[in-house]
Amino acid sequence: MNVMLRPSVPDVPAYAPNGNECALFETAWTRQLPLLLKGPTGCGKTRFVAHMAAKLGLPLTTVSCHDDLTAADLTGRYLLKGGDTVWSDGPLTRAVRDGGICYLDEVVEARKDVAVVLHPLTDDRRILPLERTGEELAAPVSFMLVVSYNPGYQNLLKALKPSTRQRFVAIEFDFLPREREIEVVSAESGLDAAGVAPLVDLARRLRALKGVDLEEGVSTRLLVYCASLIDAGLPVREAVRSAMIEPLTDEPDVRAALIELTGSILR
Repeated sequence: MNVMLRPSVPDVPAYAPNGNECALFETAWTRQLPLLLKGPTGCGKTRFVAHMAAKLGLPLTTVSCHDDLTAADLTGRYLLKGGDTVWSDGPLTRAVRDGGICYLDEVVEARKDVAVVLHPLTDDRRILPLERTGEELAAPVSFMLVVSYNPGYQNLLKALKPSTRQRFVAIEFDFLPREREIEVVSAESGLDAAGVAPLVDLARRLRALKGVDLEEGVSTRLLVYCASLIDAGLPVREAVRSAMIEPLTDEPDVRAALIELTGSILR
């Protein structure tokens, strides 16, 4: 099997493994397998992809999927330029032509026609048909498709169909164990571990409320924001409210309960 040689890349984004996900990613790339990452918001999926792309020396194209994202947004469309109609590749098509990793973040948010475009890229054909141009692009060995989603946000209208999920090798993500998360937040924010520890403890308590009073728990990203505010001199409770409570809910009663819980933990 032909495998693209990896150029040296000096700047690899920091990432703290929580298992064998790095080895799985590299094996999937070597074997030309599409990869599905699933896990809660802010647990490190996007950072992980950036880390692995840099580590493997591959260009990375990231698409943040949303309600209005269509297959044409990914593949391309004809545009008017200077009175002429010219074809313009979308991000997925450019990645297939040039090689590298195409990462579709929160793929379930996109419109349903996106899955149809991805199917021939995620089986043994590894092709991208462009009906509007009549082209059929074969993905090079250096191309890899990675998608992610948060299972906690799935519903009947927005769910990844089994026929699509079973086209991917999957890795499940979760938040780091307490001590590891303290290390990561401290390193990212500059706040010492003693200052970060109660923030992580509070986050773990709030995550236990997911699905009860909260749609989602505190992400590691929000923890880093909070610790950065404290490291910059903001009072602890003000930083916690701004970075860990206000982003979680708009409900006055829930917010008041979270503030009360914060007071019992951050003494």
